[in-house]
Amino acid sequence: MSDAIVVTERPHEHVALVRLNRPKVFNALSNGVIEALARTLEELDADGVTRAVVITGDERAFAAGADIAEFAADGPRLDEWDRLWVTGLPTVAAVRGLALGGGLELAMSCDLMVVADDARLGQPEVNLGVMPGAGGTQRLTRAVGKTLAMEMVLLGRELSGREAEAHGLANRAVPPERVLPVALDLAKALAAKAPLAVRAAKRAIGRAFEDSLHAGLLDERRAFFALLATDDAREGVDAFLNKRKPAWQGR
Repeated sequence: MSDAIVVTERPHEHVALVRLNRPKVFNALSNGVIEALARTLEELDADGVTRAVVITGDERAFAAGADIAEFAADGPRLDEWDRLWVTGLPTVAAVRGLALGGGLELAMSCDLMVVADDARLGQPEVNLGVMPGAGGTQRLTRAVGKTLAMEMVLLGRELSGREAEAHGLANRAVPPERVLPVALDLAKALAAKAPLAVRAAKRAIGRAFEDSLHAGLLDERRAFFALLATDDAREGVDAFLNKRKPAWQGR
């Protein structure tokens, strides 16, 4: 494995696999890791080839949380997290082992999540006298509801991967050895779809949590009509009518 703290692989033409690579500290999220991850996503978003991204760690940890030593000395640069949230690419978190604190916040910032059934997911910041600061209170509550979010944030309750699936936090809970293959299969399925449509739909779903229903419906309608004017939409209709597989061009 490279000495880089974030390593990118290309398991499929249109899919990138991005690994957090600090195994000695359970992939703790230093400011450098977040900056490197943000830069990687920006480069993949702009390369004209990548259509889906899988983010993962290793068998012991997706990410065990913030780098506490750095946190105590310098504090986290949370503005770097903003760069993670604006990528237009669909992202899949592949979670084994620990996903705690910032690790769970990173996984929740992805569009889909595949977890090992024995993974441990939680927001234990209260045990350090602080609270989640990179989306934990907001995304977790939207995913699992107020009651369970209160337990996880106020009491530090952890969920197993199987519980995370049952409560709607994860899309799939599978045996540990199946996490990455399943995540890559989902990414390949995303990459096979019309890329402009996937980006627009991702953005519209995200807006559903931020706008009123009326504003969200108007935004959805604008995106729908914009997509109708694309070459991909014409290709999709023609492929359907002629019973063939579409060849998406992303324009």
